[in-house]
Order: sequence, then C-alpha cells, then structure tokens
Amino acid sequence: MNTKQWLSAQTLTLPLIALMALTRFHHFGDAFSLPDASLAVFFLAGLGFARRWWLLGFLMLEAAVIDYVAITHFNVSAFCVSPAYIFLIPTYAVMWFAGSYCVKFKNFTASDIMSTVGVSALGASVAFLISNGSFYLLSGRYPDSSWAQYTDRVMQYYPPHTSTALCYVVLGLLAIKLVKALPALMANHKAV
Repeated sequence: MNTKQWLSAQTLTLPLIALMALTRFHHFGDAFSLPDASLAVFFLAGLGFARRWWLLGFLMLEAAVIDYVAITHFNVSAFCVSPAYIFLIPTYAVMWFAGSYCVKFKNFTASDIMSTVGVSALGASVAFLISNGSFYLLSGRYPDSSWAQYTDRVMQYYPPHTSTALCYVVLGLLAIKLVKALPALMANHKAV
C-alpha cells in the first residue's frame, strides 16, 4: 500500500470509527445524543473496505469496548447485555456483507443509490431479526412471553431501528458522493 492509499484509507475509516464512538451510547438517541449509528457504520465500512477484514474485527471490538465503558463508567443500563449479546457478531456481519455486496453499485447513479439503499434496508431488517430475535429468545428477560407480545415489541422497535440505520446510510452515501465529486469541482473552480 503506497502513502496515498494509506492516507485515503485512514481518511475514510476514522470518521466511521468516530461516528460509532459518538453515537453508540444510546440506541434511539435523546435530547443530548444522536441515535446509534453502528449498523450504518458496519454497512459503510463493508461498502468502502470489503477486503479489509481486520476492520470488521476492529469495529466489533470497538462496539464491545464502548458498551463496556458506557455500562461501567457512564451508568448506561446493562439491560441488553445477556447471553444473546454474542449474536451482535452475526448482526454486524450481515451489515458488513450487505455493504460489501453493494460495491458493484459504484457509479453512484440514481439507480445505484436506490439499489444500495434497498440492500441496506434488507440488511438492517435481517440484522434486526438476528439481534432482536436472539435477545427475545436467549436473554431470559421474557420467559413467559407469547409470539403476540414479541410481535408487539417488534412493531415498537423495528421502525426506529431500521429507519435510523437508513438515514445514516443515506447521509454516508451523500458524503461519499461529495468526496468523489470534489476533485472535479476543484478543477472546474480553477478553470473559471
């Protein structure tokens, strides 16, 4: 990897690492914090760095460390930490692979962007089923619940879970498109 490639990789990975660090403390956000961007971070990392497997592992480690620090030092509830926590690995892997699948939509035309958003929506839905379903079945928090109660919980958490991920993905795609367009904009500005 030459210096230009290394700088490019650092320039693109650091914002993703920072975004997760800044948003992971609260799932849905509140008046003082943004909603969790973890799903979108894994998707965008897969889109940008599909062959850099170390980044997938690093982001998973970052998520676990943030959760640990949030619970032990910032009084964030440990309610979601249960035997189902391990299922965050396939949850995030789904988003990574959805992003890496979208590498083929690299022209950023309207149809490519719609395809990418569609795949991210599907990925976020599968990720929700894995994380939410494993929590419901394995956490021990709902031992006597019925499928009707589970469906009610899905209807409560699925829309904000998926829409938050999609909003971050769309913002990320817009940022990528802008970064890719900057050299042409700079050249046009110099020509004028």
